Amino acid sequence: MMPITADHKPHLLFLAEQPVQVLQDFCKLVIDYLQKGPNLKLYTAAAQKLEVDAKVIQNSVEGLVHLLIECTKNKLPLEEFQKLTLDVGFTDDKQSLLSSLYTEKELELQQALSQIGFAIPQYHNLEWRFEVQIASRSLLHQVVPSLVMDFTLKNPNKSSAEEHVVLQSDPRNLLHLTQELEAAIQEGRSQHIRKIKRIIK
Repeated sequence: MMPITADHKPHLLFLAEQPVQVLQDFCKLVIDYLQKGPNLKLYTAAAQKLEVDAKVIQNSVEGLVHLLIECTKNKLPLEEFQKLTLDVGFTDDKQSLLSSLYTEKELELQQALSQIGFAIPQYHNLEWRFEVQIASRSLLHQVVPSLVMDFTLKNPNKSSAEEHVVLQSDPRNLLHLTQELEAAIQEGRSQHIRKIKRIIK
């Protein structure tokens, strides 16, 4: 389970104490934050409505944004996200509201995540061809076909820049590579790996 930092926990507890309708308004503020950044005018209006300081509203919005981005970064499954919000103190109906925000705004959260820190190249396109040697005077053994793949990668911060990575492999090794990558993805989502990531941060 992902930890919630001491800085953000009080702000999340403040949200957990609010009625569902108020939390729904905060979800709208979170969406606005992801799309446009912080909006002090909206926070001031919300603060007057709830009779609190505008800083309380801003901190609560940023605390919820931080939670959503951290869960997205660690690819937290929906079931674990639901348990996490319940452990914080959100009721079932409020947890359901936050879970909808977590799943429906996945693209915005990933875009926000890509703008934080170092942006690594991302997959853009793949071209491939199948090669096989049909005949040769020196060919005394069974022909093994090969696949040549040209991966096009793009940097999110440099939309026009492209990087090409060429990989050549026979079908057996390619299948093995695919299986290893799929296993690594599943392992990367495990609780054990997430604990290690938190330790080395």
